[in-house]
Amino acid sequence: MKRMLLSCGLLLLAVRLCGAPVEVPRYEVYELGFTGKRYTVKENPVRDIVLLTQWRHESGRSYTVYGFYDGDGAGAASGNVFKVRFTPTETGVWRLVSVVSNDSRLNGQHAGLELLCTPSDRKGFWIPEKGVASGRWYRRSDGSHPYVIGNTMYSFLTETNVKGGDNGSSIERDVVESGKYFNKLRFAVGADLNPNPEHKPFLDADGNPTDDGAWSHRPNPEWFAGRVDKAVALSYERDLIADMILNGPDVEASRNNLRARENGGDATPFLRYIAARYGSYPNVWFCLSNEFDIRTPRFTPDEIVALGVQMRAFMPYPTPLSVHANQHDWYPELNITPGWNDHVIVQYKLRTLPEACDLALHNFYMGGGNMPVVNDELAYQGKGDKWSEADVVEAFLGAFMGGAYASTAYKSGSKLGNYFEGDFDAEEHTAADNLRWMREKIERNVTFWRMEPIPFAGAETSGVNIFRDGRPSFRHMAWPGHEYLLATDRSGRVSADLPEGTWTVVRFDLIKMEEKVVATDASGEFRTNAPDSRAVLWLFKKN
Repeated sequence: MKRMLLSCGLLLLAVRLCGAPVEVPRYEVYELGFTGKRYTVKENPVRDIVLLTQWRHESGRSYTVYGFYDGDGAGAASGNVFKVRFTPTETGVWRLVSVVSNDSRLNGQHAGLELLCTPSDRKGFWIPEKGVASGRWYRRSDGSHPYVIGNTMYSFLTETNVKGGDNGSSIERDVVESGKYFNKLRFAVGADLNPNPEHKPFLDADGNPTDDGAWSHRPNPEWFAGRVDKAVALSYERDLIADMILNGPDVEASRNNLRARENGGDATPFLRYIAARYGSYPNVWFCLSNEFDIRTPRFTPDEIVALGVQMRAFMPYPTPLSVHANQHDWYPELNITPGWNDHVIVQYKLRTLPEACDLALHNFYMGGGNMPVVNDELAYQGKGDKWSEADVVEAFLGAFMGGAYASTAYKSGSKLGNYFEGDFDAEEHTAADNLRWMREKIERNVTFWRMEPIPFAGAETSGVNIFRDGRPSFRHMAWPGHEYLLATDRSGRVSADLPEGTWTVVRFDLIKMEEKVVATDASGEFRTNAPDSRAVLWLFKKN
């Protein structure tokens, strides 16, 4: 971070000396420092000072980006440093056309600054692919379509175990190790169940560090710069989604973040701060709350909608935003027009292919039938929930066949394991390599973002559903006339009436991690048998 700040300072010096624009690669996060009034640890510029900037491209496109107070810029709570993080989305010249603040020292500062956005290989933001497959899949700004499988480590930012000691790992290690297997990491921005004895996310009225989100209007720069920034920036460099849970998940202190009792119940400063600090990172997703409808304090759907609308208004980019309920279908009351969320989150812990598939498809329609679905607690491996490796793998194949994404974790006992305290270990979470293999095979072989779930075998077969016979538990997806998928969870006959042309048939056994080309020139009636495996994906692809 210090190297990044030094680089920004040198670049700004070059602008002042020669007037040349600062060069910033496309989809890179550019951080600009501002100098305001000096504030003490008892003052609260996060709540009281607003810094608003507008950046305009030479084409006329513009973004409005909030700034945030950052203490002394190096983690101390007292200081005069404010920052703005801006990400250029088009090559060419961007200009900082407006800087507005109720701190007179900030007002107009750096106005007129120009950036030259250069090409890069960054993939950019995650955006629902509207108009294709009913909007159920994400694409990246560059047009690519990675498939998302997430991991969960709720309290890993504390680097603390359930007994209050060192967890034996680090933020850096957990991001790197988890990122070897998964492309999304869910975590809380606060301490939650395993608080660090010394380092806390908020400051009370006297400036003392606290875990209690009742003080969420007073974020601690030491925590957010040294821990949350670190996790987000490391994930960004690895193109790993940082799925940030703003409220919860378990203990009341962390669930107070959105209740903000010490600010009269107004969570505006916290939401604005989070949006300003992290909303320009293309790898960030926001989850307003984990299990918002249970525990203390709990929230109503109407309260969540109000918070979601407010959060969306602070966000400069199309950052994914949603909320997580208990084991309950998506609440239709959360659906408003225009919408505040861009995806549906559900929590259903399931073991079987058909259950995971059908639940995802049902909640797609509960959410309006036009946005992605993510089952963020589909299957936790380990003694905690008693899910085996095969349980996890079968469930994830089911979620995929339901046109959805999903997340997992390793849970060694009730509130135990790396799903809370970090210290990720793929030798414990043995399904991790299967899920990585599954994701890689899907991305390399399947045009899944054009595909939708299709009816069971025996339905009308005019090119939409080519499958018949088989077992009731088998599930199907199709890009009609181009690609078809069949998922099987046990042995049985596989029967397909292939449309005109010749077809390549490939079988992926996700349990054994084996790929087999079954046919390269299949046509007409195709018949074979499924192996006795709990998770097999069959791809029928037109030559």
